[in-house]
Amino acid sequence: MTTPPPSSALSEDTLHALVDGRLDVAQRIAIEALLVQDPEAQASVARWRQQRTLLQGLHAELLHEAPPTHLTQAALGAVGDPRANAAWRWGGLAASILLSFTVGWFAHGQWRTTEQLAQQTPRKPTADFVRQASLAHAVYAPEVRHPVEVGSAEQEHLVKWLSKRLGRPLKVPDLTGQGYELVGGRLLPGDAGVTAVRAQFMFQNTAGERLTLYLGAVQGDGAGVNTQESAFRFANEGTISSFYWVDQGFGYALTGPVPRDRLMQLAQTVYQQL
Repeated sequence: MTTPPPSSALSEDTLHALVDGRLDVAQRIAIEALLVQDPEAQASVARWRQQRTLLQGLHAELLHEAPPTHLTQAALGAVGDPRANAAWRWGGLAASILLSFTVGWFAHGQWRTTEQLAQQTPRKPTADFVRQASLAHAVYAPEVRHPVEVGSAEQEHLVKWLSKRLGRPLKVPDLTGQGYELVGGRLLPGDAGVTAVRAQFMFQNTAGERLTLYLGAVQGDGAGVNTQESAFRFANEGTISSFYWVDQGFGYALTGPVPRDRLMQLAQTVYQQL
């Protein structure tokens, strides 16, 4: 039997297991040794690690919060139920409790009772908008081969296409004077799916640092939130910072790993041009 080359062990599943920390020490050492011989696999691992770090940073505070008391009490009460046999308690029940904790705790960020949900203040559209901008940046900025759908070489087509999809004429700001060249752009779903799509333009400097401009309609929520005019606002999601504003119901968010003062200057340049 012919021995396969060492790089054949570097399947995508194996690389994801490495990034996720699911390999034991011996496996990790062996895979990292093979990575030295495969620059493409090395690039993929580096990109996935950066993406993982950015996404984790968006909700880092949840990792340090204790589960709600009433959830813990409910779980302990269920496990101590005398009507449950041993197999059910330690098998199916344990799995269902773990699933409930994982889905409920991390999907909602924090648990609320039905009464609390009914009384809570609706989220501001602008808060949702900038969070979506941060997520879009975290997902696409680390990409090496496919950071955008349409590259800068087709800028005219890109602008016409996105303008048509968003229902208003768009313009790409020129940031060459600030050291950033256009990489390209893409179409993204908004908070109402295909009925409220968003666009993202990506820029990059000579050091490989990337900024994204996320834009699209910001709808009111009936709670008196003004989405017609908004001053510049700053948001920080983990390692990702944004300056965002709303003009006549249309939102803009400039996002990137840039110091606040510098990002503010760039946002002002974008605002003046748009």
